[in-house]
Amino acid sequence: MTTLELQFGGGLEALFSHKKQMEVRVPDESVRTIKDLIEYIRTTLIRERHDMFISQGTLRPGILVLVNDVDWELVDAREYVLKEGDHISFISTLHGG
Repeated sequence: MTTLELQFGGGLEALFSHKKQMEVRVPDESVRTIKDLIEYIRTTLIRERHDMFISQGTLRPGILVLVNDVDWELVDAREYVLKEGDHISFISTLHGG
């Protein structure tokens, strides 16, 4: 299991019982990259309104993703391999994020 710190902002916290931050343990064998993490979040953590997070099988446009406070585009984006203790932030820029 890998433990990650997830943070949500810009209105996305409404999808997660209004929690802005949570620690999540994900299975190493099925959640290796951010792409896997996004699917894990959709299927495991979001109870309703999946369309606010995922659109057409990918992260919705307008959501900024930071990996350890660095734009995910600088660390291989969806293919970034998750590490123990990573801090992943999802911030909607469409809701004042």
